[in-house]
Amino acid sequence: MPTRDPSQPQRILRIAEQSGLDDSNVEPYGWFAGKLSANLHRDLHDRPQGKLIGVTAINPTPFGEGKTVVSIGLAMGLARRRKRSIVTLRQPSLAPVFGIKGGGAGGGRSCLLPPDEINFHFTGDLHAIAAANNLLAAMLDNHCRRGLTPRLEAESISWRRSIDISDKGLAEIETGLNDVQQAPRRRTGFDLTAASEVMSVLALAEDLSDLRSRLGRIVVARSSEGEFITAEEIRAAGAMAALLRNAIRPNLVQTSENTPALVHAGPFANISHGNSSVIADLTALRLAEYVVTESGFGSDLGAEKLFNIKCRTKGLVPSAEVLVCTIRALKYHSGRFSVRPGRPLPGAMLVEDLEAVREGFANVRGHLAHLRQYGMPVVVAVNRFPTDTLAELQLVRELAVEAGADRVAVTEAFSQGGEGSLELADAVIDACSGTSQFKPLYPLELSLEEKITQIATRVYGADGVEYSEGVREQLSDYAARGYSNLPVCVAKTQYSLSHDAKRPGMPSGFLFPVREVKLSAGAGFILVMAEGITLMPGLPREPAAYRIDINAAGEIVDAGS
Repeated sequence: MPTRDPSQPQRILRIAEQSGLDDSNVEPYGWFAGKLSANLHRDLHDRPQGKLIGVTAINPTPFGEGKTVVSIGLAMGLARRRKRSIVTLRQPSLAPVFGIKGGGAGGGRSCLLPPDEINFHFTGDLHAIAAANNLLAAMLDNHCRRGLTPRLEAESISWRRSIDISDKGLAEIETGLNDVQQAPRRRTGFDLTAASEVMSVLALAEDLSDLRSRLGRIVVARSSEGEFITAEEIRAAGAMAALLRNAIRPNLVQTSENTPALVHAGPFANISHGNSSVIADLTALRLAEYVVTESGFGSDLGAEKLFNIKCRTKGLVPSAEVLVCTIRALKYHSGRFSVRPGRPLPGAMLVEDLEAVREGFANVRGHLAHLRQYGMPVVVAVNRFPTDTLAELQLVRELAVEAGADRVAVTEAFSQGGEGSLELADAVIDACSGTSQFKPLYPLELSLEEKITQIATRVYGADGVEYSEGVREQLSDYAARGYSNLPVCVAKTQYSLSHDAKRPGMPSGFLFPVREVKLSAGAGFILVMAEGITLMPGLPREPAAYRIDINAAGEIVDAGS
């Protein structure tokens, strides 16, 4: 199969035909994207189910290490091996598009088409999620101010507003300043849309009915007697579901080699569960032999939540996991180099340094130790950059095998597309030849504190957990109200296995600090916030937005080139 010109996408109905779908299954949103029909995964129940391949990474540098590129390349490589494949990805948020990392549709010869449409607005799903989130906030304020039943006090309201732009100035605000009848004066704030519980609900719901039910269970405040008040009780869930009735349908697009891709939902892994939707995976598993699904950031975040939160939702069983690393990230984890967001990598990181690679490999070793606890094969994928030397690549191969990787492959998806991903595709096919013995990290019967301890010690390498004042009492309250059987979703930095972004490699000898916990009853987990984490990031000194412009034809261009 020749590498196609990435500027030449095919009409979306032609892409649908490759998977045995017709125009009754796909509603075109323009020429190159489409919404799948509602409940398609159920309509395809008589088709055999494919294999689910997770793609995760080590802790990245602030620039990211090309995990999306590797995921797309793997799906294209599998297609070149005559395997029906689909990649399922999260929808990019405008926050990183305009912030540090830039777009989230891959790059080079391993990207989604059309990338600009996917990065900017797309089919409007994220706007619908923000609208539903903020409708709930407005109805809640109105309910409180008018003294409706159930009665609640303004200070008991826990629900916040959301926006899909990094705007640190909105993190803490005061509303109702003009003393109107529709809103009480109170302190609140905005979170990123990717952190909204509505985003998590959409990503974990199995159909529209389940979505509606989960929205109703969202806890938004407490009554004067201390009882939880839900979105259902203030009569907001129905209207929220109406806003999301199309957003719950997965989006069909294509890769740069015109193979199918599903892009749906966009929770971040450092502040939420970090995975694309359950519906997208359930549908893809009926359409393809191999489904490649990417989890956000490192295995300590996105993959841990894929296994312990998302897979539990509908009994998903991964057949293998791919762990992406880069030579430059290993050098970063050696602790020898200073990397600053928004600034170029130090020149010393771009020359051969076997000792730095060896020292930084400790981070890979930590992630392999984590992943091997789930009972399935782990393939290490080295995403090659032009500055990597053969000696550095060979050293990583040797170290990965010694550390317990089942297979190791070098991938050059960015420069060669599917052709550069054949070694990885073959490794994955081989790894999937046996039967997966997948099991979650912890049983749901454990107490909430025990679950947090399991993740802190067995994933992050901590000696234990340290709780801020009042957190243990909050966990006890959740347990007393019947929420002890929920999994936990930890929000922490993506740059370290620990909670501290300044501790690269494989940190040890620390207690994991839990600052706050929140009940996400609609999503179905307890959000556990580490010290230093925020749900509303800020822009860097030189945001990526500086480099974005349009030309005379209305096309989005790189203003820095």
